[in-house]
Amino acid sequence: MRYGFYLPTRGYTASPEGLETLVRRGESLGFASVMIADHLVFPVTIKSRYPYTVSGDFPGQGDVLDQLSLMAFVAAKTTRLRLVTSVMIVPYRNPVLTAKALATIDVLSNGRVTLGVGVGWMREEFEALAAPEFDRRGAVTDEYIRIFKTLWTASPASFSGRFYRFDALHCRPQPVQKPHPPIWVGGHSKAALRRAARLGDGWHPVGANAAVPLPPSELRLLLGELYRLTEAAGRDPKSLTISYKAPVYDVGQRQLPGGERRPFSGGPAQVAEDIAAFARLGVSEIVFDFRSESLAESLERMESFGPVIRQG
Repeated sequence: MRYGFYLPTRGYTASPEGLETLVRRGESLGFASVMIADHLVFPVTIKSRYPYTVSGDFPGQGDVLDQLSLMAFVAAKTTRLRLVTSVMIVPYRNPVLTAKALATIDVLSNGRVTLGVGVGWMREEFEALAAPEFDRRGAVTDEYIRIFKTLWTASPASFSGRFYRFDALHCRPQPVQKPHPPIWVGGHSKAALRRAARLGDGWHPVGANAAVPLPPSELRLLLGELYRLTEAAGRDPKSLTISYKAPVYDVGQRQLPGGERRPFSGGPAQVAEDIAAFARLGVSEIVFDFRSESLAESLERMESFGPVIRQG
């Protein structure tokens, strides 16, 4: 089992000094990866429902660091951590520019980029960015992923799609990782599972919170569907990495609906049992949430998890 952690992108701990302290400590403790979220702007009025809190309210306060810039910063401050976009809202950015930026970070980090992808949920942010139409974001995401792969594996490369096209061009240097950085598909909708089966190197769902419990029993069923779809696409299900995220958005919600204990909460023995249960299903990486408004508290939470990593 490998372990990852969320990096703050806003608030008091998202300072240059705080971020450097967190990623260097995480690397020294043996974490495998760091998760970097994606938003660009926050309209003052947001009517869109956030899918990962019980109330549907977004927990942000209107400030956020740019994902790609933060990835480059972390790449310069670390040597081993995988740099994971978790997740990149793919339609927000020009696909050629995004492919170039990700390839550059992969080169400068010596091949440590993992591209977690999602379609987004905030209609108002799409509109503010003049992004492609919100209701077509799934199809746009699929096409942009294909553009990334084309630019990362062919030179010269050309593309002609429903939403974007370009004639033969060179986009070098290409990523260090071959054939390209791993692409992990976020979400657990039917569309997300189809996307992972056709285009992904991994599946990267959110669970273990009150709004989206995704316990082992439900995860088992979704994995069965994912593997069926992957085989139908002519691909090997065993080639997929399963990376499970366990964020804590509803801090006061210590139980899941029905009164069950939230996975990965409680004492060390309970956390170990939860990890083993997910490992038996084929999960190879679990992402934990140590974020706090206090750097000292964030570090304390992270360091308290050190024995779990050492136990494997």
